[in-house]
Amino acid sequence: MNLNYEQLVERINLWNHAYYVLDNPLVSDAEYDHAFRALLALEAEHPELVSPESPSQRVGATPIAEFKKVEHGVKMLSLANAFSLQETYDFFDKAAKELNISPASLPIFSEPKLDGLAITIHYHHGLFSYAATRGDGQVGEDVTHNIKTIKSVPLKLDTNALPEKLEVRGEVFMPKAAFEKLNRLAQQQNGKVFVNPRNAAAGTVRQMNPKIAASRDLQFIPYSVGEYQGEREFTRHSEMIDYLISLGFRRNPHCYGFLGSFEAFTENYQRMEQLRDTLPMEIDGIVYKIDDLATQTALGFISRCPKWAVARKFPAQQATTQLLAVDFQVGRTGVLTPVARLEPVFVAGVTVSNATLHNMDEISRLGLCIGDSIEIQRAGDVIPKVAKVIEQGEDRQPIIMPERCPVCDSPITRIEGQAAFRCTGGLICAAQSAERIEHYASRKCMNITNLGTKLIELLYSKGIIKTIADIYKIKLDDIATLEGQGEKSAQNVLDSIEASKATKLSTFLAALGIPEVGEGGSKNVAKYFKSLPAIQAASFEDLLQVPDVGPVTAKSIVDFFQDANNQAIVADIINAGVVWTDEQGEPVQAQPLAGQTWVLTGTMVMPRHEAKALLESLGAKVAGSVSKKTDCVVAGLEAGSKLTKAQELGVRVMNEAEFLAEFNA
Repeated sequence: MNLNYEQLVERINLWNHAYYVLDNPLVSDAEYDHAFRALLALEAEHPELVSPESPSQRVGATPIAEFKKVEHGVKMLSLANAFSLQETYDFFDKAAKELNISPASLPIFSEPKLDGLAITIHYHHGLFSYAATRGDGQVGEDVTHNIKTIKSVPLKLDTNALPEKLEVRGEVFMPKAAFEKLNRLAQQQNGKVFVNPRNAAAGTVRQMNPKIAASRDLQFIPYSVGEYQGEREFTRHSEMIDYLISLGFRRNPHCYGFLGSFEAFTENYQRMEQLRDTLPMEIDGIVYKIDDLATQTALGFISRCPKWAVARKFPAQQATTQLLAVDFQVGRTGVLTPVARLEPVFVAGVTVSNATLHNMDEISRLGLCIGDSIEIQRAGDVIPKVAKVIEQGEDRQPIIMPERCPVCDSPITRIEGQAAFRCTGGLICAAQSAERIEHYASRKCMNITNLGTKLIELLYSKGIIKTIADIYKIKLDDIATLEGQGEKSAQNVLDSIEASKATKLSTFLAALGIPEVGEGGSKNVAKYFKSLPAIQAASFEDLLQVPDVGPVTAKSIVDFFQDANNQAIVADIINAGVVWTDEQGEPVQAQPLAGQTWVLTGTMVMPRHEAKALLESLGAKVAGSVSKKTDCVVAGLEAGSKLTKAQELGVRVMNEAEFLAEFNA
């Protein structure tokens, strides 16, 4: 093959496009491999020739150390969901009424909703520049090193009229065949098996090492344009998609354009539902968009969703299988969760052998026994769930909550007023220890930044740490001698541990993971008692005097600090040098909402935890359900049953804009 460097690069890129984008191989694997080796040899001999669009540049040589933050020039928005054909049609009927036109005159574009990860890719003067995740819509993470490995992503746009700037937004996904291959390999190597292709794609995009991403056959299909500076002008969304395809991107199969009649929506939905299982990738619905861009602009947005596009979600898929057994898993707080062990069954694109049963009340509601034939449903096509009993088994056996913890043999007790059962082993239960350590070290708690989940699991498996107090006993060699670690990284961990010793009393309380005591409760208790000894000595009655501390929380705190094992671990932590400077409590601020109960519901622009913290700082209690005692409900987008109940009870309701305006948030 007597080609110069530029010709060789162009030839291999042409073959890649035909194979990965058009599904139309032009040469044999042997011929492709021969040409690619020739390219590598030429670049090794003449490194000055290497160009950014060379196929050799798809895989970086060095893994990255961390994900950098990227601010989106144009927000990456979410879509409103519709769960029936009527809801879908009503969405566009509402848009038509706002525009004072007939729904039938709205040109609608439909495309399969790929079940993957939203990604934005930026090109400058036609060359791949960087890629990022959606994140919170405003700020994402730089994943250039992994997106660059995807062979259906052009490194150079296929056009002579290169746009100065082009932002391509789309979905990264893992084809069904690649997903099955990945899990087969993982099983052979006793590695991690992914639940579904979406999780596999998301996990792959967040790999630090691009060579791992390159080996997993991810695909990218565009669905819109973000920032754009170029010669072409567009009047329709479908024109933009055609333009992206002409630049070298892959087309989403089975996209359609039609007028907005109810019959057209019905026909399109039925067609896609029939095609769903035959597609090479997972889809979880259909996205409908108004095709005309001027109409999109006229309609605008509400909250974080456009008023011109909606996602019609497919219903969860079901399958029938048999319940073989029930295991009880112990979580971080000691709560036992029943897990159904099933005769493996293929449902919604994956093989399911386990399903959640939530709690004993759910088992009772289902009338479920071991040996029954049951219907499995993947809620949202992700989490396997037992939907109902189809047929009772001949030798069915009742499901019984064990009296003692299956891990540490401590007694099991039912939480008063709840459906949950809990292991009383506390900080000594091995099932809880690793998760408690992870919780203790997390950003929201002690913020030990370099002590991550994987390192905790490794140190725990080696027996180096068994409780949260052991964090302060870690030595340099304990980490430096581990595979993939060194003295520098080990010292970084020790420095983080040392820095974490100066903290707040409320932070320390939250980090202990006391059942029923979250961030807000910890603040209230710390502010009321002002010192750890006072909290440790507090009686049940004393704790009931703390604002928003009820009988369940009070009992949990008393039980925790009366346990000898917990006392010893807390003492070890204090002896290791953990201190706080806020024992006198924070200044008491005006609390205009003191004594009030508020409820947050629906999708909000302000993160839910921030809205909750704001209300709590003003003295309000933030509840999870609406009752006659509720003072106000803040209803975001797609607020459901809570909003309905508030309206039925005559409870005050405000939208997010009113909420933000009232409190100057």
